[in-house]
Amino acid sequence: MDFNMKKLASDAGIFFTRAVQFTEEKFGQAEKTELDAHFENLLARADSTKNWTEKILRQTEVLLQPNPSARVEEFLYEKLDRKVPSRVTNGELLAQYMAEAASELGPTTPYGKTLIKVAEAEKRLGAAERDFIHTASINFLTPLRNFLEGDWKTISKERRLLQNRRLDLDAGKARLKKAKAAEAKATCEGDTVPDFQETRPRNYILSASASALWNDEVDKAEQELRVAQTEFDRQAEVTRLLLEGISSTHVNHLRCLHEFVESQTTYYAQCYRHMLDLQKQLGSSQGAIFPGTFVGTTEPTSPPLSSTSPTTTAATMPVGPSGAGMVPPGEAALCLEEVAPPASGTRKARVLYDYEAADSSELALLADELITVYSLPGMDPDWLVGERGNRKGKVPVTYLELLS
Repeated sequence: MDFNMKKLASDAGIFFTRAVQFTEEKFGQAEKTELDAHFENLLARADSTKNWTEKILRQTEVLLQPNPSARVEEFLYEKLDRKVPSRVTNGELLAQYMAEAASELGPTTPYGKTLIKVAEAEKRLGAAERDFIHTASINFLTPLRNFLEGDWKTISKERRLLQNRRLDLDAGKARLKKAKAAEAKATCEGDTVPDFQETRPRNYILSASASALWNDEVDKAEQELRVAQTEFDRQAEVTRLLLEGISSTHVNHLRCLHEFVESQTTYYAQCYRHMLDLQKQLGSSQGAIFPGTFVGTTEPTSPPLSSTSPTTTAATMPVGPSGAGMVPPGEAALCLEEVAPPASGTRKARVLYDYEAADSSELALLADELITVYSLPGMDPDWLVGERGNRKGKVPVTYLELLS
């Protein structure tokens, strides 16, 4: 193999010079060329962008694929430029198990029929999750990876070159400073020829030759410094342009973030729609499978209608003693302000749905609020008296979840 020994020696000398300059800077024995404040801000901004992009990328990968082994496998496939095998989602796997369980336990039984319905819904959820993962990977993860593996590697390479150019510049400044100091010292001592001139005896006085020699050393150092300064300025400009391009990267990542949010919104909307359909299917058969079980304990898809209208109830309720809380037949509303709750039998209830009072005898309800309820003798079983603070009125039982 043909080696260019001169080039290797030159490269080794440059590396050694940079290492010496870097070490002396660390120990405070050499001056360092400082970059301007704007350039330092660009560097800090680029580093922050890189660090947070890595964190967001990793956490998004965890969100889309919680299984670390699966993530490692997908990473290896990508590095080997091989197609990532299609993976069954957790929802699809659950749907498969439920379908197999229904087939073995009896698809015509109530439990088997419900398993089949839930399995179909879980299968649709799994398909929606697969679409979301695919869309998010293309529209969000891929641009982040492209920045880290492309643009950021270019920026890092140019920054390393700038660091080398700065070390060369500072080493040139130090070399020129030493040459000038040695020239001044030789002049003061009588233009003594330097010790490294082995062809002449040490301390040989030859004023004209010594001055010319030191002038050559200073000129050479100044020329090297000018070259180093030019290369440093050129590299600084290249690096500055790349760092200013981080703003364009932010704009691109902003667009990708919007697309990620849109895909996630679509995914959750599909999940909600599938579960709503499943809830309707199961709600239609709840009464037949478990008679009386779901009254007041579950939330149907729409507020139930009471079997007795408020007007009919008001017209058919009997008159209580001394007219306390009851009105004679023919009046459209009850007056419950003076009705005292019973000493025992009051309960707390959670409101399942919003309810708008039909008249002054009823109490308007808001979903999820807690009220006190009790029954009065002769009341329709579909209605209770509800109290909230100093207000009271009739409330439909089907809008309540009675608490123990």
